[in-house]
Amino acid sequence: MGCLPIALGFGAGAETGRPLGLVVVGGLIFSQLLTLYITPVVYAYMESFQKFVGRHLGRRDRRTAPAAELAGSDH
Repeated sequence: MGCLPIALGFGAGAETGRPLGLVVVGGLIFSQLLTLYITPVVYAYMESFQKFVGRHLGRRDRRTAPAAELAGSDH
């Protein structure tokens, strides 16, 4: 919020500080969008893709395999 007056261009010499304010405010908005929305969506898609590939290649997820099957696989 501190750079918002600079970005809007109020006061004396505003024409020289406005580009800097726009870059700072734009960068903050972009980083918030990236970290709060885009990154979790990418991780969700990667998890879905991992499960899809695991199902189609015949591999089982060790977390969902029965306990007896896991105990027998070590011997």
